[in-house]
Amino acid sequence: MLNEMSFHIQEKIAGELKNYKSVDSITNEDEVVNYPTEFLNSLELPGLRPHNLQLKIGSVIIMLRNINPPRQCNGTRLVVKKLLNNVIEATILKVKYKGEDVLIPRIPMIPNDIPFSFKRLQFPVRLAFAMSINKSQGQSLSVCGINLENPCFAHGQLYVACSRVRKPSTLFIYA
Repeated sequence: MLNEMSFHIQEKIAGELKNYKSVDSITNEDEVVNYPTEFLNSLELPGLRPHNLQLKIGSVIIMLRNINPPRQCNGTRLVVKKLLNNVIEATILKVKYKGEDVLIPRIPMIPNDIPFSFKRLQFPVRLAFAMSINKSQGQSLSVCGINLENPCFAHGQLYVACSRVRKPSTLFIYA
């Protein structure tokens, strides 16, 4: 649901959509024939970036890995500034480093919860117009909408969600 909401919001941004395809490969050469590239491209595993990443200039993204702490850490929100072939230039939205531009390279990700070993080279980001309550922890937002179609499942989650904004007048709850 979060991905669909983020894609829907990104569609409203003017500009060209850039599609980044991952580079997937088997790490053990003896198994290459057993796992064709098309199969590897189709894998969608928790914690693994999708084969296709679609972004526009102006899109809000979130880091999914620590690359260059403390600026580029898991959970850092950024706005896309430039979309180049092998690097994304983005501006940090985090209060302490707000306004700083950073470069995000593709990085290798190797899942370890599958019966074979493969590597996916992709940008460690995803769209972040919508995010889970857990991922929003530590964020400061000027405007926040909370979708409660599915109720909070842990004590304190609603408090975390509601306390992301500075002013109550910029908090919108959908139930």
